[in-house]
Amino acid sequence: MRRFDYSFLNNGLLPANLVNLTSNIASLKTMAGVRKEEYTQIFTELESVAKVQSIKSSNAIEGIVTSDERIAAIVNQDSAPLNHNEAEIAGYRDALNEIHLGFEHIDFREDDILRLHKMMMSIVGYEFGGQYKTDDNVILEVDADGNRRVRFRPTPAFETKQAVEQLELAYMEAKNNANINQLLLIPCVILDFLCIHPFRDGNGRMSRLLSLLLLYKNGYDVGKYISFEEQINNYKAYYYKALKQSSNGWNTNENTYFPFIENFLSTLYMCYKELDKRFAVVHGKRITKKARIEATVLNSLTPISKTEICKVLPNVSPTTVEAVLGSMVRSGVIKRIGASRASRYIKA
Repeated sequence: MRRFDYSFLNNGLLPANLVNLTSNIASLKTMAGVRKEEYTQIFTELESVAKVQSIKSSNAIEGIVTSDERIAAIVNQDSAPLNHNEAEIAGYRDALNEIHLGFEHIDFREDDILRLHKMMMSIVGYEFGGQYKTDDNVILEVDADGNRRVRFRPTPAFETKQAVEQLELAYMEAKNNANINQLLLIPCVILDFLCIHPFRDGNGRMSRLLSLLLLYKNGYDVGKYISFEEQINNYKAYYYKALKQSSNGWNTNENTYFPFIENFLSTLYMCYKELDKRFAVVHGKRITKKARIEATVLNSLTPISKTEICKVLPNVSPTTVEAVLGSMVRSGVIKRIGASRASRYIKA
């Protein structure tokens, strides 16, 4: 059976890039904390946008989708789910709300994990919500020719409960070690949870909920204001590559956590950088909408789409964004790359 041991985080031989990432995140976290105390209303606005994006993205990673209009209606509880996918989305909404509102009273404990899973699955009506898998599961991958092969064999069903209990105890021990950086510990625990794959369904979404829970409990609450799940979805090829690298040899205790740690921290770092950018935009609301759109495009280092601009400026209508972009293209300030929905804009 897999042994859970995080003592390697206390040996002082950590890669320099991970140490640098944690330092950069810490400084951005400090700045965000100061701003949050002074600009409560701005962070409230950012939170409402991020919640919709989180629920949409975490489900989209698993192929559970509906329209943006329906997502918003479900998140705001303006409508009951109309189909299976929407019921899955509503369940994630409830579990995410539980973490947002009560993370202080929830922990990485077996009872809490099972309760969150049951909540996530309750609206769909699955009878296995809140229960460990009863049959062994495998993680498949499909090649370009459509051929399937087993990429990873998670913990067998009969060992699952014991594995989760051991994981919980190992986390508690490492959490209480003052010499272990909690920001490095969290992705290790999440990787192990994913490799156990304790449930028949919903393991990926649960891993993201538990990531937010552990981050919040350690003071890293950027996921409330910038969707952590959306960042994963935007760069999911890198996420799956890191997961594959770090799970190789897991069953025989020969894996390395470092690729997954780096991907996790990079995702968190991008959230803080995006929060910094969006704060600057929302804080500048007294500036005209036209000026804010212009600044968003001109300050972007890479080509940016109308949809991306709308995400950065959620209170500016797509029609206004389109009109300003058209004017900027005609005046030669920016140039358009691509056509129709694929259009992106960059400083000329």
